[in-house]
Amino acid sequence: MSSAGLHRSSSAPLKDGIPPKELLDDLCSRFVLNVPKEDQQSFERILFLVEYAHWFYEDNSVENNPSLKSFTLKEFTTLMFSSCDVLKPYVPHIDDIFKDFTSYKVRVPVTGAIILDQTYERCVLVKGWKGTSWSFPRGKKNKDEEDDACAIREVLEETGFNVSKLINKDEYIEIIFGPQRVRLYIVGGVKDDTTFAPQTKKEISEIAWQRLDELQPANRDVISRSVTGLKLYMVAPFLKSLRSWISSHQPPVTPKIDAPARAISVWKARGSSSGSNLVIATETPLPPLASSASASNMKSVVEKGGPGRSFRNFQFNSGPILQAIETGFST
Repeated sequence: MSSAGLHRSSSAPLKDGIPPKELLDDLCSRFVLNVPKEDQQSFERILFLVEYAHWFYEDNSVENNPSLKSFTLKEFTTLMFSSCDVLKPYVPHIDDIFKDFTSYKVRVPVTGAIILDQTYERCVLVKGWKGTSWSFPRGKKNKDEEDDACAIREVLEETGFNVSKLINKDEYIEIIFGPQRVRLYIVGGVKDDTTFAPQTKKEISEIAWQRLDELQPANRDVISRSVTGLKLYMVAPFLKSLRSWISSHQPPVTPKIDAPARAISVWKARGSSSGSNLVIATETPLPPLASSASASNMKSVVEKGGPGRSFRNFQFNSGPILQAIETGFST
């Protein structure tokens, strides 16, 4: 579908680094208008599209044009709604829409992997780009995406390592954090000289093999500290069940008592500003666990079902939107 008929402005970047209308029109056309109709039927889907546009803007537009300003997702959402004709009628409600979208996101299921080395002494942890916390590679599921497919995709994006041939759909630890379900598949026996490097820009600042015995204690704290001072996010609640799995599985390589495997950084971004591991980040702990993973079979009993209705009084009126899309692309 061609977007040649859409209006384009040739204006240069405005003062204070505000992107020109030409750029915002292009992002609106590429990420919001030129998508399947089912992705335009609700605010949560629209804002996920706006979030994709935000990532593209930050990773490409700003990087290639230093005069452009970086924005938070909330600021960028306001710009997009103000610029995109089909979204302009909802600008007065942007605060409520964004608040409900944020609430909805924490209910989207998350999957990833606990990658163990050949001795089962170490696991792969990743550190975020801006924060100081280390976590297992994981991320939110896309619409209609299977749990294992999401885990494979997220691990590949964050570490560059393809676990598709190593993952066992029946071996995972699943825990409920407040309204969010988190499932981590156990992938054991990975060689310690495996090459790791994230495929996404400005998301991961460092990847390392970390010793499991240094990540203690195992508890229900979403944010915790390792014995070496590392700040951990969504790690401690998985350690008890992980130890149980390890105790019942023989590692490919027997650990050497006199020469234990060391924690080692295997990839680090240049120019990252993540700071010291001992700096307290601004992450907010999630609500207490509603349930924990079963140590016997590594699976929690989870209520199945969708995230429920997330937007209180809003309905996305798709008629005018689709009409505007057809008009825009037919001119």
